[in-house]
Amino acid sequence: MKLDILAIAAHPDDVELSCSGTLMKHIEMGYKVGIIDLTRGELGTRGTPELRLEEAQAAGKIMGISARENMRMADGFFKNDREHQLQLIQAIRKYQPEIIFANAVTDRHIDHGRGSSLISDACFLSGLIKIETYENGKLQDKWRPKTVYHCIQDRYIKPDFVVDITPYIDRKMESILAYRSQFFNESYEKNKEELQTPISGKDFFEFLKARCREMGRPIGVEYAEGFTVERTIGVENIFDLK
Repeated sequence: MKLDILAIAAHPDDVELSCSGTLMKHIEMGYKVGIIDLTRGELGTRGTPELRLEEAQAAGKIMGISARENMRMADGFFKNDREHQLQLIQAIRKYQPEIIFANAVTDRHIDHGRGSSLISDACFLSGLIKIETYENGKLQDKWRPKTVYHCIQDRYIKPDFVVDITPYIDRKMESILAYRSQFFNESYEKNKEELQTPISGKDFFEFLKARCREMGRPIGVEYAEGFTVERTIGVENIFDLK
């Protein structure tokens, strides 16, 4: 299945938190979108790896994505090395995306910055013909995405561009709430029993909306998601810029 956009992130819920509004916006434009989670988030304080996988599938249905898979790399301990690069190159060549969304270049969680580097390096290496990878015994074609954009997650990073997601803010929050073990959810019976984390309280959703408002304010919209770039971006018509 060829995808237009492939969002790759370290943990289930990273994509929902950082760029789900942008993904849903482009899905409604007719683009095919997929997600790859590098790990199952097995080191998370709350929930289990099995539950995280179930929650990820539920969130994917809310967003309307075309594909989602988990690389099952080691949460907290995966590396940006040959083994992990080849694993990710195989997935990139499988889906042949035009655009990749990746973790923030630096962030509170150490996996985010490491994941960002791994994804970026794998995208470059995926375009080298002498690196051979196989799918179902068949040699894959080389493939390099046109560009990699990095999301902005917990820590503030000045964005290089933002995407208006105002019509999608409620569905963004709904997709995040699909991770009932991770975030405050009154219907989740274990919510009060499990240990509290920096993201498990009601106030975290206030922070998320405030961050989206912060990103939207400079372009005069209510909510937006921000991204950083690896190379200079260009436009055909300067009147397309807000």
